[in-house]
Amino acid sequence: MAQMADKFLLSRFARLSCLLLVGLAVYGAAISSWLAAAAAFLAAALVWTTPAMDPGHERTVWVGINRTIALALTVFLLASLWLGPASLTHWLYAVPLISFALFPLAWAVLLVMLAMVAVMVATLMPEAGPARHQLVSSLMLTTAIAGLLVFLREYKTRQLAPLRRTDELTQAASRDYLSADLHKEIQRSEREGTDMAIIMIGLDTHLNDSDLDADIRAILPRIGRFLHSQLRDFDSYYRVADLQFLIILPGNTTAESAAKAEQIRKGLRSLLISHELDLTISAGIAGLNIGDDADSLQHSAANALKRAQQQGGNRVQSYSPWSGTAIKSMGGV
Repeated sequence: MAQMADKFLLSRFARLSCLLLVGLAVYGAAISSWLAAAAAFLAAALVWTTPAMDPGHERTVWVGINRTIALALTVFLLASLWLGPASLTHWLYAVPLISFALFPLAWAVLLVMLAMVAVMVATLMPEAGPARHQLVSSLMLTTAIAGLLVFLREYKTRQLAPLRRTDELTQAASRDYLSADLHKEIQRSEREGTDMAIIMIGLDTHLNDSDLDADIRAILPRIGRFLHSQLRDFDSYYRVADLQFLIILPGNTTAESAAKAEQIRKGLRSLLISHELDLTISAGIAGLNIGDDADSLQHSAANALKRAQQQGGNRVQSYSPWSGTAIKSMGGV
């Protein structure tokens, strides 16, 4: 809930900032301050192309556009040192924050260093005025603050990494907790004498590729939400690989789980088609048998999924404990 609230507030703040910057650009154009108007417009575009405005902006193409706009804005702000207006030079204080927020650390340091050199060169000119020393010292102070924020961000990320249970992209549970959770469900099933099965779902694409297409990465959050909507309150699902999810179904037989997997497969197929992605989905099912543990159960489901994909994909397979192979359960268009 806290994460959802943060995203909600960040989105509203981004929209308000974008609106105010557009208004500032219009005002700058009205008073014929064209450089200020262009800088305000670029700043609005910079905010608009961030994921805070639209989660779809996490795609690679949008990241490239966002960074290009940031570079253009930096150039415009540096140009104001020679072309004016003088008030626009104070926007340079935001350059370190923008650089460290949008660029990899090495590129951000290089960009900030170039901006510092440009400011120092500009302030050596006689027309810079008596305030030139204040500009340099203020820019160095904001750079130091930006560096401190980067340090705190990295420190927080490392401290919270062991506590992060959900995958940020899909909201599925983290793979780090899968074995422990599955072990608990197996113990509960054996203690209560109930059935249990797992489903391993995978997209039939890029099976040997570690680098996802931008369109596939953009659709992963919707896949996560769809899986969440299809499960009961006591079911759980995990992201076990870039394009694979595992679902634990307490109390379900293998046949019931196969029917659920086919329902999910068709739903995901429709979801992908609605986003103009001609991709198929396969699933492997493994029911709990005597002697199974967390590792063997996952291995059985993975084998079933592998067999489904080897046979062309777009189908559901159930694992047979007697033959040690996957047997076809059902398939579809």
